[in-house]
Amino acid sequence: MTPTNAPARERLDPEKLVVSALAIADSEGLAAITVRRLATEHGVTPMALYRHFRDKDELINALADHLLESVTLPPVTDEPWDVQLRAVFAALTDVLTPHAEVAPLIPRRILIAPGGLAIAERALDLLAQAGFDTDRAAAVGNQALCSVVNLIPFDPATLNIQDVELREDRIRTKRAALAALSPRRYPRITAAADALTGCVVKENFLELGLDLVIAGLRGLPARP
Repeated sequence: MTPTNAPARERLDPEKLVVSALAIADSEGLAAITVRRLATEHGVTPMALYRHFRDKDELINALADHLLESVTLPPVTDEPWDVQLRAVFAALTDVLTPHAEVAPLIPRRILIAPGGLAIAERALDLLAQAGFDTDRAAAVGNQALCSVVNLIPFDPATLNIQDVELREDRIRTKRAALAALSPRRYPRITAAADALTGCVVKENFLELGLDLVIAGLRGLPARP
């Protein structure tokens, strides 16, 4: 290592590396993240990064951990358990929505990262208040979390289509294809062609998704 590189290596901050990697994932996907690319961006050799992350998998996991640490849990209130749990899930989706590429990593890190443990503890406590026993709460809580996280990649607002005209062209093409179906065979689909393709906005999609998850939990028996 040359003297010129030494100060840069000393300033290398793992948090800055994670933020840089997250920006790459947001714009180009997880596959675009490489140790060499990050090293170049930070003016160091690839070996300098291995002082902080043993391999790319550990770096990728750090992205999920970073997002979980960014979730600000709502304060505990006297509201019903389902209202509070919805607020917890909403806090999570608020953080994940801008990072659709990383969101699928969250379930496997929820019981590892400190931020994830805080979310899980709060959710399990609220499910216990709802009457679920320990095993049942663990099962339904895990299922609910996966359902919430899986909303993110399918949210129309997170689709990586920067060209507005291109996005509108695709919507028109899809709408026309649905409208061209036989109304005798697909009466419901043809009638809903506009709604199925053009009127789902970010807030409606996530709000409805969270409502469905919470409604499902309310409808479950506390014991199998």
